[in-house]
Amino acid sequence: MASAMQADGLLTPLRVPVFRRIWSASLLSNFGILIQGVGAAWSMSRLTDDATMVALVQTALMLPIMLIALPAGALSDMFDRRLVCIAALSFALVGAIGLCVVTLLGLLTPAILLGFCFIVGCGMAVFGPAWQASVSEQVPSEALPSAIALNGISFNVARSFGPAIGGVIVAAVGAIGAFVANAVFYLPLLIVLVFWKRQQEPSRLAPETFWRAIISGVRFIRYAPSHRRFIVRSALFGLIGGVVPALMPLIARQLLQGGAPVYGVLLGAFGMGAVGGAIILPGLRRRFTTETSSRLSAGIMGAAILATAVSRNEAVTVLALLIAGVAWTSVLTLYSISIQVAAPRWVAGRALAIFQATVAGGVALGAWAWGRCAQEIGVSQTLVISGCLMTASVLVGFWLRLPDLSRPPEERSLDRAAPVIGLEITPRSGPIVIELDYVVPVENARAFYEVMQKVRRYRQRTGGYGWSIARDISDATLWTERFHAPTWNDYQHLVHRGEGSGREGLDESRALLDPETPVRIRRMLERPVGSVRWKDASPDRGADLLPGSRGPVP
Repeated sequence: MASAMQADGLLTPLRVPVFRRIWSASLLSNFGILIQGVGAAWSMSRLTDDATMVALVQTALMLPIMLIALPAGALSDMFDRRLVCIAALSFALVGAIGLCVVTLLGLLTPAILLGFCFIVGCGMAVFGPAWQASVSEQVPSEALPSAIALNGISFNVARSFGPAIGGVIVAAVGAIGAFVANAVFYLPLLIVLVFWKRQQEPSRLAPETFWRAIISGVRFIRYAPSHRRFIVRSALFGLIGGVVPALMPLIARQLLQGGAPVYGVLLGAFGMGAVGGAIILPGLRRRFTTETSSRLSAGIMGAAILATAVSRNEAVTVLALLIAGVAWTSVLTLYSISIQVAAPRWVAGRALAIFQATVAGGVALGAWAWGRCAQEIGVSQTLVISGCLMTASVLVGFWLRLPDLSRPPEERSLDRAAPVIGLEITPRSGPIVIELDYVVPVENARAFYEVMQKVRRYRQRTGGYGWSIARDISDATLWTERFHAPTWNDYQHLVHRGEGSGREGLDESRALLDPETPVRIRRMLERPVGSVRWKDASPDRGADLLPGSRGPVP
């Protein structure tokens, strides 16, 4: 009964038509990319005997995520996510078609193969953050964790059967069949996205500039300790655990003396385990803390990698990879759910992108390093080293313990009156200096100072720079908080983010103030040379931008 209820809760998002259509189409797309991966890896093993080049196929597919996922996340937060998905998927389709053409013409070389894998990887790197961040727009908030888990299951179902299908296709018609299948399987998702009538709430603010959006995403992760720990642990897990997908062709060829079908079966076993990991994850989240689940999965995966290293029997290796797949998906899906659920909506795409970039970067760099290691000391010995490191990684939890981020952030409006503007300013005017005066009873001084350190991190992750807190030397009850925003547009975004979640420190600080004295807020234009009329004949350059305000544009 419990398992039936658990499965029912997991499948709840599929009752939403738009999610069901996109999820079904993405399943085919996942099949395509994994079938292409089989064809590319096997083609590389036929083109060269260099283990490093074989492992670089995985690097070429994953490295773009590390390099451009953060800009992609910024694009997904700045523009219509549906259009970003369509453009990125179209780019990947062009790369897939190009690979087909080159292969048909007999021009495929190791360098060209890696180049087209990189192009396809770039398209999927831009697609990923926008697609995953849009899940919250497809299902109710209470169904979001299940929807995220289902997206993981979609990829891992494809991983379970796609490689086996890819192995059969490669054995039957060669790598060209795998490349054509990938191109064809992109089409349903493109069609579904084109016809998705996304309800986009118009923004009250001008969009951030591209580089400012990237910086805001990085600053959010930097000053959000809980998210930062997930990012570090994800990079470490991907770096060590990436040995399995990177060396899978060599496990099939060198350790098991098999061909393309065996390679497909091994990838299928790893993918089937990943599906199992996604299915059992809700139970793990209920029974164990995030940290306990992470350590347990890392220990199990380490043991599975060691078993793969010493096994020369196909059945034993399949079982070991099945277990490794369970652990792999349990950890990464758990981390993904925690980051997506807890990240504020204004930075959701960038938080996801940074998570994906760290995992992909770990896998890509690990693939290169493990490939070099296998070339020097052998596949089996490389797997032994990786298994030992994965088992030892459970000790990292004593240093970077993971919090339990299981609930969406509380969104609320402050119903704050708009500030009175006495200067003619444009969105690019700045810097804007913000000062807040607090009256704090002397007996609350120490507690207030400690709470303001939480406020400091909150200001910094929502876009405040140069934060400081000062106490008046002539009035022991008067404190002044000071920070700035680069431009007026950045300040408006900062205020908008302040209407969301993570205001616990502000709430605590307000409880320590003198209830009879309101907080005084000053907003000032720093270096206001442009707001000063040097001559009576000077034109009012901002009059047509902000009607009704007074003074020239700064």
